[in-house]
Amino acid sequence: MKKILITAGPTREKIDPVRFISNFSTGRLGYLLAELAKKKGFGVILITGPTSLKPPKGIKIIYIESAKELKKEVLKYIGRVDCLIMAAAVGDYRPRKIERNKIKSKKKLLLSLVRNPDILKQAGKKKRKNQVFVGFALETENFLPNGLKKMTEKNLDFLVLNNPGFFGEAKERKMVKLIDKKGNLINLSSLSKKQIAKKILDEVENYLGK
Repeated sequence: MKKILITAGPTREKIDPVRFISNFSTGRLGYLLAELAKKKGFGVILITGPTSLKPPKGIKIIYIESAKELKKEVLKYIGRVDCLIMAAAVGDYRPRKIERNKIKSKKKLLLSLVRNPDILKQAGKKKRKNQVFVGFALETENFLPNGLKKMTEKNLDFLVLNNPGFFGEAKERKMVKLIDKKGNLINLSSLSKKQIAKKILDEVENYLGK
């Protein structure tokens, strides 16, 4: 049985005990990928950030909140799987300091932020020859050049390039494309998220020869 590691949902970076930085990701695509991968016969590990979604049955589920926690679990399991699909929307920054007590309301609050680790890039350095890695990239400019650069930097076989409208319904998506490392493009803009998930997994299956 081929094994697949899927990440889903947003990450949260705490500011104090009651506040955090996050993003608009619902985790729905990652959960659809996990559900469809299970139906296709993969052994599935799902690492998920906070969502309101009900996880699929019959798969291993690991719950995380921060990017650091996600990094720890991805690097823990990456050597045990045939494929990684990094669908989680990982926050690029986190507060330099987490306050132990609730910050009192003020007219102005300045946060000092530091970069989070590039999880996919670190995982790419550990990639085996027979593994398949799928990444996601949200771009607002220089769409294709930025995407192809990320594929090389992170040692990816496929990249899903999207725009901010990807968090909504298909009608809000200006551009969603699946790119392979040869530069071939598949337009996914008009598809539902379930159809996008199926297309990604079909390509992964073909690559693995499953």
